[in-house]
Amino acid sequence: MAVLLTRYLPAVRAYVRAHMGPQLRARESTSDIVQSVCRELLTHQDRFQHPDANGFEAWLFTTARRKIANRARDLGRDKRDVQREVPQADDSGLGALGAAYARISSPSGQALRAEEIARLEAAIDQLPEEQREVITMAHLAGLSRAEIGAQMGRSEEAVRSLLHRAKARLSILLDAGAAE
Repeated sequence: MAVLLTRYLPAVRAYVRAHMGPQLRARESTSDIVQSVCRELLTHQDRFQHPDANGFEAWLFTTARRKIANRARDLGRDKRDVQREVPQADDSGLGALGAAYARISSPSGQALRAEEIARLEAAIDQLPEEQREVITMAHLAGLSRAEIGAQMGRSEEAVRSLLHRAKARLSILLDAGAAE
């Protein structure tokens, strides 16, 4: 279980970050949610009934999706004064490669990278839920079209079509954001 979690951890971080939305990202750390996902899977590993990686991926990303929804719901219930909130530190989940580049790039390069991430996240946040799901599963989680289809209850061809529309919409949103 630990080996599988280690293997999929970067994809889970990216998936969680993309699905959190701007309000939850401002209030909650991506790392906290990912840690909660990992803890739940390790605690309940006896419930895992699938002998292959595809079954594990489905279990992992379903758990991540549920954790995000539960946390967003819980934060919505809290009667917190938004004016007193302090935004979370940048928790973009760029991983070791991003950290290595950050050590050798200039402050202006780091600022540009942060702006690009923010622009991409804002565009992903504007996608319809189904398109956001297929984009994140394909490009952040690295799942195949067949694996995405199995999780979404669609054929591989339907996933390809949905992914094509999602990328086109994302491109339009990114172009519109660049023009502003």
